[in-house]
Amino acid sequence: MARHPGGASPLPASAKPPPSSWVIAVLLAWLAMLGPFAIDTYIPAFSAIGKALDATPEQMQQTLSAYLLSFAFMSLFHGALSDRFGRRIVVLCGLVLFTLASIGCALAPTVGWLIVCRALQGFSAGVGIVIARAVTCDLFSPIQAQKIISQITIFFGIAPVIAPIIGGVFSDYLSWQAIFWFMAAMGALLWVSIWRLLPESLPISARQPLDIGNLLSGYSKLLRDRRFLLLAVVYGIPFNGAFLYILSAPVFLGQILHLAPRQFFWLFAFNTVGLIAGLWLSGRMAGRAKHSRQVMMGFWIMLATSLLNLILNLMLIPRMAWALWPIALFSLGWALTAPVVTLLALGLHPERRGMASSLQSVVGLIFKGLVAGLIAPAVMHSAIGLALTSFAFMAAGLACWVLVRKWWPEIGVSGVA
Repeated sequence: MARHPGGASPLPASAKPPPSSWVIAVLLAWLAMLGPFAIDTYIPAFSAIGKALDATPEQMQQTLSAYLLSFAFMSLFHGALSDRFGRRIVVLCGLVLFTLASIGCALAPTVGWLIVCRALQGFSAGVGIVIARAVTCDLFSPIQAQKIISQITIFFGIAPVIAPIIGGVFSDYLSWQAIFWFMAAMGALLWVSIWRLLPESLPISARQPLDIGNLLSGYSKLLRDRRFLLLAVVYGIPFNGAFLYILSAPVFLGQILHLAPRQFFWLFAFNTVGLIAGLWLSGRMAGRAKHSRQVMMGFWIMLATSLLNLILNLMLIPRMAWALWPIALFSLGWALTAPVVTLLALGLHPERRGMASSLQSVVGLIFKGLVAGLIAPAVMHSAIGLALTSFAFMAAGLACWVLVRKWWPEIGVSGVA
């Protein structure tokens, strides 16, 4: 019998030998970038698109809302579909829809057409991160999976930084339509690569029926599992301690720190460096530290940084010289925990790993939506309010992790080779 790259499950002796783990890691990272790219690449062309399609700013905002709402809704079902039909076919179908929707966006004659095609992009783009995590846990041992999830999350974090740059170049030197042709080419190339290189990771014998009763039963099982819900919160809430500052960037940077628009780059640069450093460190620690120790190390970093950030904002007038690096350190702490918490959450119900990945994504999206729509607008005008709210997000995540360890001390004891 041949084995998958991580030795997690056997392949039939007649099966084509799978590609190396780094090839699969690159494919999955590329797949995970699909969602952020579809969000951020076209933002620099908002005004150009609005002028070309005679669209108001409110209508242009609807093109983004349509994408985000459909992305969040369909994220509930990508994993369940992959649990039923297999990972490959769901990814391939999703990429076909994404490519066609991107072409539709490029050819849009009206803003209404664009809104519909953006919604179709949202329905399909969420397949990336949901299936990438499930495939990683299917194919690889826990230690290898932690390393690969770290690599995937690095690309997921880098995408929002480089996507607007690419979109700006296309918009300035070609046209706004070129942005969507680029997305279509990206979807098509990824489809070919997945078709040729990504093995099916879910055996037929492990697949779940897709009927309403089974679907409701599966989600009910996950939602009634306090371990899973707490771990989903541990993953989803602390992230907003740094995300809050990103959402508040125009006010925080422009009105509180008094930076010029050309200096806004520094917040995103600091945050990205923190994320990459934490994820790289998480990958390095795979197999060398217990999962519980690594998660607590991340929370210690977030706790110390949050307290220092709060004290500095209470005592000093906010200045760029010290106000940005605590955000980077906070992101480092969260990134250190994220791959481990994902592994722990998806490992609770391996028979429904795709569904668990979907639900974890939806929990994170719900928190992000609440922060973007309610919390950030309420606190963004106060440096102390931002620091207090960031601390509260960290504290909520830490409290949930403490409860997990208290009630189920066996969770997190693995991780050492």
